[in-house]
Amino acid sequence: MKLLKNKNAVITGGSDGIGLGIAREFAKNGANLVLIGRSTDKLEKAKLQLAKYPIVIHLISAYLDDTSQITWISEEITKHFSKVDILVNNAGIGKFVPFSETDEALLDLHLNLNVKAPYLLTQKLLPQLVESKGNVINISSYFAHRMLVGRTTTAYSITKGAINSFTKSLAFEVGNLGVRVNAIAPGSISTPQFDRNLASLPTEKQVAFHEMVKSIYPLEKIGNVEDIGKMAVFLASDNANWITGAIFAVDGGLTTN
Repeated sequence: MKLLKNKNAVITGGSDGIGLGIAREFAKNGANLVLIGRSTDKLEKAKLQLAKYPIVIHLISAYLDDTSQITWISEEITKHFSKVDILVNNAGIGKFVPFSETDEALLDLHLNLNVKAPYLLTQKLLPQLVESKGNVINISSYFAHRMLVGRTTTAYSITKGAINSFTKSLAFEVGNLGVRVNAIAPGSISTPQFDRNLASLPTEKQVAFHEMVKSIYPLEKIGNVEDIGKMAVFLASDNANWITGAIFAVDGGLTTN
């Protein structure tokens, strides 16, 4: 049974990592896709990976941190899909720079991409979401409320805290219009970039990381993009039609301690 058959989904940051993982699970479940990303090359490679599924896929290359582009991005989306059923606000940045070294430009980059872009794109697509009685899925993070030793995350953490508040407040405001809004807060996820970063560390630091995972994750492992994609499918589907304003920790139990 395809849970998203004939649904139209927009995924920001859809060309790799968690975004591509969500796109893959959506495609398996019959959703047509608009993937938004910076790199045309990455977008084309993502489309090739998804070509085996009998769905429609459109690509938009854009820089969401330049919020002046949001209007034309939304216009491009509606050129492809007059009806939008699902919006996944996944694109984001996390540069873990110490607070004392975080300048205004870096702070603005986090705020623009992680907060303003989801806010403004959702606003632009709201009429289509209302028409379809659709839903929004925001990608948050455990760093909204749980810190780790050695990770300096002030800029990133405030944006993910904002996303959690946005999720709840928007769900409250648009529920009477038939639109649902939820968020997924992943733990550490094995993505190509994450794996490259880990592999670049000295062996002793890689070993220390794996030991840390065993000590702070009850399931003693990090997640993969399919874990997030499957949750996104559930939230986007009619199986979740009485769920809104919720933030789901998909984190192997990390935030239990």
